[in-house]
Amino acid sequence: MQTIKLGNTSLYVSRICFGTLTIGPLQKRLSIEDGARLLAYAYQKGINFIDTAELYETYEYIRKSIQISGIRPVISTKSYAYDKKSAEFSLYKALKELDVDYIDLFMLHEQEGEHTFKGHYEAVEYFLKAKEKGYIKHFGISTHYVKAVKDAIKYPEIEVIHPIFNYKGIGIVDGTVDEMAEAIKQAYIHGKGIFAMKIFGGGNLLSNFKQALEFIFDFPYLHSVAIGMQSIFEVDHNIRCFEEKKVYLTKELLENVKTKKLHVESWCEGCGECILHCHQNALSVKDGKVVVDHSKCLCCGYCSSYCKLFTLKVI
Repeated sequence: MQTIKLGNTSLYVSRICFGTLTIGPLQKRLSIEDGARLLAYAYQKGINFIDTAELYETYEYIRKSIQISGIRPVISTKSYAYDKKSAEFSLYKALKELDVDYIDLFMLHEQEGEHTFKGHYEAVEYFLKAKEKGYIKHFGISTHYVKAVKDAIKYPEIEVIHPIFNYKGIGIVDGTVDEMAEAIKQAYIHGKGIFAMKIFGGGNLLSNFKQALEFIFDFPYLHSVAIGMQSIFEVDHNIRCFEEKKVYLTKELLENVKTKKLHVESWCEGCGECILHCHQNALSVKDGKVVVDHSKCLCCGYCSSYCKLFTLKVI
């Protein structure tokens, strides 16, 4: 695959970034062996960029994939660290569980704007010191907010932005798709590395695969795009589309494409803990059980990590 310099960073990344959320315990729940072999296959086919997070619990998949393939990809991870203690824990956990000497890109997870960035600045200072020591190569943020993309331009320490972006604007909390597009454009022009997430709206736009992908191909202000993949077929098909910048609607693709949904098991007790962690406001309690507003749900599966009874799953 073609690689491109990620903004003003030193990183050269493939146009496709393998988003590991979908293979881990919050979604597909592949075995470590199967998930690692899928990642290793992607490396061998030219995808050299991997996105993970402390929340995803996929570090072991990546560590194993490096052992299998002998290929060390560009690794991006993120955490909700807000002070020195939590930042130190997050970095040490990533280095140890990935079994690497450094992280290529460490990001603050789900930033909303300048106010949350300042609120997490003790963690930022720790990460910047870790960068000086060589434990982190570059620093950035992930976000669902137009404001965060705009505000990031003012901070030189934010080298990379990982924004939500799709043709319907699904998941953008504080604006329209046009507003997000303009914010991304300005950040790109200012030298920020940009790799988008949720281009298929967390699976909600898979039935419009062609339109979703053509929208991304027609937008020139992205360096890379994180895509969750769960099979060799998906890896091969996505690589072909990106290499040729053409969307192929094959019979096998149409047979494999299905819209994902967040499912709530019958034993849910309606404690509401998951609701506190859903930034899309897609969850509520009705008759003592959590219900999902599928028009708002991104199928990220983040909520399931907070359920002690394991009642939430993306299927």
